[in-house]
Amino acid sequence: MNAKKEFIEHVGKKDILCCTVRLIEPASLTTGWVESEYDEFLKAIDVTYDSGYGGQELYGMIWYKDGTWSSRGEYDGSEWWEHHRCPVIPEHLNRLDKVREEKLNEIVK
Repeated sequence: MNAKKEFIEHVGKKDILCCTVRLIEPASLTTGWVESEYDEFLKAIDVTYDSGYGGQELYGMIWYKDGTWSSRGEYDGSEWWEHHRCPVIPEHLNRLDKVREEKLNEIVK
């Protein structure tokens, strides 16, 4: 598997905030990155690795501008990217009245 190809396919059209990937050498994109830095990042991860069973070879974390993130999943050496969203807070736990009160108290202070 090629780490660059896998990364691009996984990210798709999601807006990347920042990320870090470690294969042979660590490669990172900081917040506020520009296109030339993204190109350098992709060059750094343009490496073929064994994504099958055995030891995990690729590690990483991707943060997106929408507040979601991706991390590497691994089971018995088989590897993949997992996209995560924060779960919706159940209505019975979402105390909007308390949140509003806290915001008002902050404004008054």
